[in-house]
Amino acid sequence: MLILSYTVEEYIDLAKSFHGVSAPGIVIGGFMVDRAVRDIPDGVLYDAICETRTCLPDAIQLLTPCTIGNGWLTVVHLGRFALTLYDKHTREGMRVFLDPAKLWSWPGIRNWFLKMKPKGEQDPDSLVREIVEAGERILGIQQVRIRPGLFEKKHKKSVDICPRCGEAYPAEDGRVCLACQGNSPYLDRP
Repeated sequence: MLILSYTVEEYIDLAKSFHGVSAPGIVIGGFMVDRAVRDIPDGVLYDAICETRTCLPDAIQLLTPCTIGNGWLTVVHLGRFALTLYDKHTREGMRVFLDPAKLWSWPGIRNWFLKMKPKGEQDPDSLVREIVEAGERILGIQQVRIRPGLFEKKHKKSVDICPRCGEAYPAEDGRVCLACQGNSPYLDRP
């Protein structure tokens, strides 16, 4: 069994080195990405949408050229364990999701995913084995078309130097940078 060009074991090792642990979500994410990539014709440039912030974005970044940094991966926090790979030009693609209706044959995955059993009572090794055994049988697949203009790339028009902090920022943000407007996550100004 392969996840793209990796054996399952190689992918789990790669995921663990990137993500920190071989979490169930990133393991399932490997099967999800593999399934979606098979529907992308060779030579097609594609973008990705991830509908959750946890685990799944890392699987997309490990297995595709789509990353948050290059702008080809957009995380839209809808709270659903789903991803879409779609053609940049036609906006047509494949959405793959963890399907709760298919989990009844997989009690470990169901207990983990639906939070029916506290994490401390779960056996992580057994859960990963069950995920590997289930493979893509626990996934739902939908053909989708992305709404026009929804994720179009926005380019900075011009850059200014903030008169308060002295750092560069997009001029369209105002007379001072967003951090100096009070939107900084820091208690003390760095």
